[in-house]
Amino acid sequence: MRFNEKELQALSRQPAEMAAELGMRGPKKGSVVKRRLVKLVVNFLFYFRTDEAEPVGALLLEHCRVTQEEPSGFSISFLEDPERKYHFECCSEEQCQEWMAALRRASYEFMRRSLVFYRNEIQKVTGKDPLEQFGISEEARFQLSGLKA
Repeated sequence: MRFNEKELQALSRQPAEMAAELGMRGPKKGSVVKRRLVKLVVNFLFYFRTDEAEPVGALLLEHCRVTQEEPSGFSISFLEDPERKYHFECCSEEQCQEWMAALRRASYEFMRRSLVFYRNEIQKVTGKDPLEQFGISEEARFQLSGLKA
């Protein structure tokens, strides 16, 4: 996937759903833990050197797995290369759980499933499709049949 660097930098300056200084170790062998400011903005996880305004990198949180590695640590790996893991160390087990929950909610697929679920619940209660007023109710991406169990 290609990204425009200036657009990513602009996105990294947007208000974050979560942000904290965490220990981070990249996927390369011999990589050491470094303190990074980590910001979750929509479905991107940006990481910064603690003294710089521009991000060092970003992870697109699609087709990924968030796994608890230790009581206060978790990792992110991607389905196309599950052995390539980014490790994060939190200050507490509670902070770790908060980060893992937020990262799992951040993907487009999770948001789409939530929209479809709530759309159907509203339709059951009101008898009306809440997306109809926007002219998008027939789009395949909003159909329950598109969901995998």
